[in-house]
Amino acid sequence: MLAIKLAFKNIIGAGFRTFLNIAVLSFAFVVIIWHNGVIDGWNKQARRDTIEWEIGRGQLWHPTFDPLDFLSYQDAHAPLSETVQALVEEGQLTPILIAQASAFPQGRMQGVILKGIDPGQKILKIPSGLLEARNGQIPALIGSRMADDIRMKEGDQLLIRWRDKNGTFDALEVIIAGVFDCNVPTIDGGQIWLPLESLRQMLNMPGEATLLVAGENYTGGDAEPWVFRSQDYLLADLDLIIQSKKGGGAIIYGLLLVIALLAIFDTQVLSIFRRQKEIGTYIALGMTRWQVVGIFTVEGSVYSILAILLGALYGAPLLWYTAKVGWALPAASTDMGISIAERIYPVYGAGLIAATIVLVVLASTIVSFLPARKIARLNPTDALKGKIQ
Repeated sequence: MLAIKLAFKNIIGAGFRTFLNIAVLSFAFVVIIWHNGVIDGWNKQARRDTIEWEIGRGQLWHPTFDPLDFLSYQDAHAPLSETVQALVEEGQLTPILIAQASAFPQGRMQGVILKGIDPGQKILKIPSGLLEARNGQIPALIGSRMADDIRMKEGDQLLIRWRDKNGTFDALEVIIAGVFDCNVPTIDGGQIWLPLESLRQMLNMPGEATLLVAGENYTGGDAEPWVFRSQDYLLADLDLIIQSKKGGGAIIYGLLLVIALLAIFDTQVLSIFRRQKEIGTYIALGMTRWQVVGIFTVEGSVYSILAILLGALYGAPLLWYTAKVGWALPAASTDMGISIAERIYPVYGAGLIAATIVLVVLASTIVSFLPARKIARLNPTDALKGKIQ
């Protein structure tokens, strides 16, 4: 208790130097929480959107299907067995058929991916209900990014050309039945969604699919010849990106923290040099050298505690405001090829705040202890004379 009282007295007596140390350390404290909150918010939003719009509770892939190898699409398809078809009818799975094609918007040619999906499916958030047949024309769905790329809108006609199962080319016009807005580029960019049965007829692949998306009540596991891919497997790339972003941000707020800790270190060194006679007096009054070391170490801890209180004073309303209104991103960021919303809402969990508090207090305590160690080697006589070698 005596060490804490003396620490507060000495810190208050330092005046403006104390305020600067606390201000810099509090800024680093708030930045650490804000940055990690933004990354955690992005991670939460991206995982939720990817699950709702693309992967469901997992997917069953054809053994030769590789989403990064367009050439694999030609052979990555198989008919549904009676067992799998029963799961589809129960709503546990929804099949998707994938094929390469060319689109000709305004006379231009552009490579696209055709994806067939059941208009009545309820597993994915894709508005597939708009794909119900209309007046003998085949309806098509596109995302907002795709609509901007090919300069088309709802109600427009689009000519597409494809090659069926036997290698025969064919073409027809589809009508854009709807344009949906989604944060998941892998179901938007360069893709056209068609009714599943229509695409099966176009490709001469009756009853076939490339993959199946699992719903909430799917029990999991492979279903010959389909290979089950779990959410963890399908979200692995996103997890790597989040980890790399956290690592990059750690460099930035690590530098801020080092600057703040360096200021505390210099303050402690100067304090020990200027308070030599005070240190000698403590020892003369019967305090052990390590008790004196404890006084200076506690001073560093008090710096961190005051910095946390100051950070909470101005940081809490700022962090609450960003969590409520979100952080708007530039328009170009949505074209990065990863799931990212136009506005990210940070998530400040109790674990994040507690871990940051422990980091700041522990780092400040260690930095204060390092210069104070010299006191433990003091000669009592030199200490009384105010001499520190």
